[in-house]
Amino acid sequence: MGWGRRRRRRDGVGVLVVEGRGGAAGLRVPLEIAASYRARSRGLLGRDSVEGAMLLTPANSVHTFRMRMTIDVAYLDRRLTVVAVRTMRPGRLGRPRLRARHVLEAEAGAMGEWGVRVGARVEIEEEEVPDGGAGRR
Repeated sequence: MGWGRRRRRRDGVGVLVVEGRGGAAGLRVPLEIAASYRARSRGLLGRDSVEGAMLLTPANSVHTFRMRMTIDVAYLDRRLTVVAVRTMRPGRLGRPRLRARHVLEAEAGAMGEWGVRVGARVEIEEEEVPDGGAGRR
């Protein structure tokens, strides 16, 4: 059940749950989900900050052209295991990660604070949004 299976995703909001170490309860982070081509293309462009994280799905690479801030980028495989984490300054082009199926973006330094590192697993909890309001601004 959940994010590991192929199904059509929708733009929206949810919660990113970062697994705790040693069986501890996971950290919960607000999450924006960008699943449509338009939302993925826009991403964090034009923003000065982001509360929580943004998930781009499907995606295996990102760029920071026209961005105003430095971001942390985590590449996730189909099982939501982190395969790489990078910090990218504005004006950069990230290398595509062949095993990546999703990309998480957050403000620089956030991934380290949350414990998002290579090998860590995360979970995505989508929030139910009434029709007509899914992730629109």
